[in-house]
Parts: sequence; structure tokens; C-alpha cells
Amino acid sequence: MIAEHSMVVLTSDRPMSGLFAGDVGAVVHAYANGSAYEVEFVDGDGSTVACITLDAKDVRSMNRGELLHIRRHTEGANNPMDRSGGSAAS
Repeated sequence: MIAEHSMVVLTSDRPMSGLFAGDVGAVVHAYANGSAYEVEFVDGDGSTVACITLDAKDVRSMNRGELLHIRRHTEGANNPMDRSGGSAAS
């Protein structure tokens, strides 16, 4: 079970929330026996971009030696962009 306040890695894309596998969030609540987690994702200035409930299979703990990566938030499906933060080709 992942403890509350732990940093976790998203393991699957959530395009409606503008999140992609590899994005890092913080567990703000752990549900019964770690079956699901409420995870908050923030941008570089600490503003919340998403706070969503995820099944345990959709997150994993961060591992020693992993580096964080910066990209621009896509703001959900209303503003499609590629993972590098550039505009998607039309």
C-alpha cells in the first residue's frame, strides 16, 4: 500500500485530465487497503491541475534514481498537444 503524501507515478494516460503515463503526483488519500488513491497533480508553481481518484493499478511508487521531467500541461481534451508540450499536428 502506498502511504498518503507519497509521490507516485501515473502508469496510464488520462487525456481528459491532461495527464500522461509518467506524470508525478502526490497521494492525498488512500482508500480501503490501497485499492484506490486520490492523487493531486500540480504544475511548476504548485497550482493544482488535477485531483483524481485512481485505481491502484494506475499508479506506482517512485523509484530511487528516477528523474522528473517537465512538459506543458495539455488542459484536457479541449487543447490537444503532444507530450513534448508542442502543438499537435492538424
